[in-house]
Amino acid sequence: MSKPSGAEVLAGILEPVTASLNEEAARKLVGLRVNRDLQARVDVLARKCNEGELTPEERSEYESYVLAGNVVAILQAKARILLGQRDRSR
Repeated sequence: MSKPSGAEVLAGILEPVTASLNEEAARKLVGLRVNRDLQARVDVLARKCNEGELTPEERSEYESYVLAGNVVAILQAKARILLGQRDRSR
């Protein structure tokens, strides 16, 4: 048996959250977007990371944004699945 990926571990941890989503919450989650200022900061950090120029503090900040982004992406994917299942059952 192979070791689960970080995304698989997160998905498992978030399963109780996604299992409790109603249709309205799922739609709001799917529509969730990062504000422009935050996205601009993440873009700066991503560029610096790709160029090997992050300070230790910036690396920690960037890793937090990446982790948060992964959590949101998993929740959004599960919300899309839920909405798709509900649409097919109608």
